Amino acid sequence: MEKISRENLRPVRTLNMLSSKEIQGLMSSQDKVHKLFRQCALAVLNAGSDMDDVTQLLEAYRDFEIEVIPQSRGPILSVDNAPPTAFVDGNMIRAVQEHLFSVLRDVVYVNHALNISYDLDSRRGVTDAVFDILRNADIVRPNLRPDLAVCWGGHSISRAEYDFTKDVGYQLGLRGLNIATGCGPGAMKGPMKGAAIGHSKQLQDMRRYIGITEPGIIAAEAPNPIVNELVILPDIEKRLEAFVRLAHCIVVFPGGAGTAEELLYVLSLLMHERNADQRLGLILAASEESKDYFEAFDAFIRDTLGEAATQHYEIIVGDSEEVARRAKQHIVECRKHRMKHGAAYGFNWELYIPAELQTPFEPTHENMAALALDYSVNPYQLASNLRKAFSGIVAGNVKPFGIEEIKQHGPYTMQGDEKIMARLQDMLDSFVAQRRMKIDFANYKPCWIIQ
Repeated sequence: MEKISRENLRPVRTLNMLSSKEIQGLMSSQDKVHKLFRQCALAVLNAGSDMDDVTQLLEAYRDFEIEVIPQSRGPILSVDNAPPTAFVDGNMIRAVQEHLFSVLRDVVYVNHALNISYDLDSRRGVTDAVFDILRNADIVRPNLRPDLAVCWGGHSISRAEYDFTKDVGYQLGLRGLNIATGCGPGAMKGPMKGAAIGHSKQLQDMRRYIGITEPGIIAAEAPNPIVNELVILPDIEKRLEAFVRLAHCIVVFPGGAGTAEELLYVLSLLMHERNADQRLGLILAASEESKDYFEAFDAFIRDTLGEAATQHYEIIVGDSEEVARRAKQHIVECRKHRMKHGAAYGFNWELYIPAELQTPFEPTHENMAALALDYSVNPYQLASNLRKAFSGIVAGNVKPFGIEEIKQHGPYTMQGDEKIMARLQDMLDSFVAQRRMKIDFANYKPCWIIQ
């Protein structure tokens, strides 16, 4: 496999102003953090490939090395044996280089700060940490009118589905809206690509394509080249909190287990009584060819969470202009609501997130089997538990910890109310049949068993 020999890189826009103490903090990072940094850096450098398994990636580039070299002008990254797709004529692509320094900033520097600066056992402490990570990455900015549409969807989708996400992004861009996604391919790239054209036609000065990710998923969803603001949160729960606190509206496209996790997460919040006054539009958008997807998801929600859950979202099929119009309307309502209550535009401090949704869920076999998937819990709690079930399946598909768990102990086992488990099995089977679980769908083996 072709690889690029040693290359020394300077910061493009980030991390070029650090004190000696901060640079020493980068240099003295623990081995565990350096291993994580190497893994995320390799994923960024390998963006655009068809590989979404971190273990395969690490095996293919076993001799990849990255080192931080301190200098008074800012740290230099020394990269050796990197994937050639990150280079043009021997020079690293500028966007990839910037993403690489974003990895350094968030994985190494932020991990060091989290261990000494925040009470991560308290709700406010976690939210403070999320806010500071986003502010440190220059994602949260003061005095900007609400304009951010968060777009969720799968990285393994059909061409027709991708084109629809691009059409929606184009319409959002024409209406002056900026985009945040999980930063990867598929439904995370399409809205950004479409918005870029819409922004260009409107001669929009501030064009924001925000990619929000976390170390466990970055190999499967490496930043696409349109992302111009990348931030890496420490875990999936802080990533999800960053999405919903930044969002002025959320548009969800068809996807697999990860998209189901995101949708159930936001539903569990909107269903909570303490968020009854929140204004956060939630649109489920699909192309005409994929209309059955959200019809099935809507039926799943009704059968598991009840009719009341459906009031928190709307479904729009085959009409990209209508999706964008409704998104813009939701964002205008969001602005008026926050203006009335004196709330911040750039970060939703008022949204109530229960502590259990902030605590990282570790997808061990024991924890997956212990999930309360029955009607004995409140609907918002059931949504939260179903979110964890899908989170575990995502881990078993693409995350290092989950892949190793499945390799050692076999598929996860889940159990619960007969009706809920039947609906869950149907939903997961449809994801497999529609090739939404992995890019390498031909060799996919389910990582779960439902009893």
